[in-house]
Amino acid sequence: MPRLFIAIDLPDEIDEHLELLCSGLPGARWEGADRFHLTLRFLGDVDGGLHRAIIDRLATVRAPTLNLTLKGVGFFPPRGEPRSLWTGLAEEGPVRELRRRIDRALDPLGVEPDRRKFAPHVTLARLRDPDVPRVVEYISAHVLFRSAEFAVERFLLCSSVRSHSGSKYRVEAGFRLGAAAGE
Repeated sequence: MPRLFIAIDLPDEIDEHLELLCSGLPGARWEGADRFHLTLRFLGDVDGGLHRAIIDRLATVRAPTLNLTLKGVGFFPPRGEPRSLWTGLAEEGPVRELRRRIDRALDPLGVEPDRRKFAPHVTLARLRDPDVPRVVEYISAHVLFRSAEFAVERFLLCSSVRSHSGSKYRVEAGFRLGAAAGE
């Protein structure tokens, strides 16, 4: 059964910029360019029939193209020991609206809603037994991070398979935004 999520892939030049942030924190397991993405919705393990229905419903989503800029760094969870490092968005509104449209499209399928609060971000690293003062130092050194603006013309349905070296992602389907999607 595939483990599915809906995401925005990042352009190569943004991946390359993010990779420059991926150092200087001992013990961090850095994600790397092949795994950078912005998750819109986690769906979990899905059987074949529902998988096909999800693709069909996502094809009905109509939304404008997005222009995004990544900004700042932080960690999750906001309270307690840090488990992951991330970069956020300069403006979350357009991504939140796309997420709402995706949720509405999936509602008729009875897909279990994601109970976690939606916080649009790109994960930079996973942390195990972090040295909290070093994490704070890393965040302070990168707090002014800002990417170039980039256009988002599609969102993706992806699957992930867990392994000892981290999850491997595969694109299951892509969905165009903008005029091609009936803007």
